[in-house]
Amino acid sequence: MPKLYYSQPGDRIESDDPVIVSRYRGFTRLNHWLTAGCLIVLLLSGMAIFSPYLYFLTGLFGGGQTTRWLHPIVGIVLFFSFLILFLQLWRLNLPKPEDVTWVENIGDVIKGDEEKLPEIGKYNAGQKFIFWAMAGLIIVLIGTGVGIWQQYFPDLTSIPVRRWATLIHSLAAVAIILVFILHVYAAIWTRGTIRAMTRGTVTGGWAWRHHRKWLRELAGREKRDPAK
Repeated sequence: MPKLYYSQPGDRIESDDPVIVSRYRGFTRLNHWLTAGCLIVLLLSGMAIFSPYLYFLTGLFGGGQTTRWLHPIVGIVLFFSFLILFLQLWRLNLPKPEDVTWVENIGDVIKGDEEKLPEIGKYNAGQKFIFWAMAGLIIVLIGTGVGIWQQYFPDLTSIPVRRWATLIHSLAAVAIILVFILHVYAAIWTRGTIRAMTRGTVTGGWAWRHHRKWLRELAGREKRDPAK
C-alpha cells in the first residue's frame, strides 16, 4: 500500500453512483461519542460543584455527594477515551503548508466561498485547532484535577498549590467549554459533517468541496476519478 499523507487505511470510496465515501470506522465513532458524553457529564457536574447557584444540577446525578464522586471518575474515563482517539487521529492533524493559506483566507471560509481556498486533506486548520486545543486542555484538566482530588490524594499537594490548581482547573474548564461549543457549531454549520460521525460516511460532493486532497488520495489508491 502506498504511503498515506491525507487519509487512513479505513478511508475508502464505497460506491460510485452516488459517490459515498467512508470517513470514520464504527470504533472511531463510538470513541468520539464516548468522549463527547464524558465532556457533557463533566460540564454539568463541574458547574454544579463550582457554583452554589448551579447546585440544583446535582439532582441530575443523584445529589451532591454522588456528583463529587462521579466528576473525577468521569474525568479519568475522558482522559483515556480521548487518548485512544488521539492515537488514531494525531498524524492527520499535524500542520501542513496549506493550513497557513486556509487561515489567511478565513473570511472566505466564513462566507462559504471555498473555491478560493487551497485543497485540504482530511482535516482543515480549524479542525486541527480544535483537536490540539482539546488535547492540551484535557492534559491540564487531568493534571490539576488529580492535584485537587483530596479523597484519594489528600497529601499530594500543599494548600497554596491546591488553590492554584483549582484556579487553573476552572479556567481550563471554561476554555474547553468554549472549544466544545465551537466544535459543535462548526459541525452543524457545515452541512453533511454530522453524518460523518453518525453514519461514518459522507457524500462525494461534500468530500470534493471540503476535503479535496483527502478525496484525491482515496481515488488515487483505488484508481478512480475523484471528480466523478
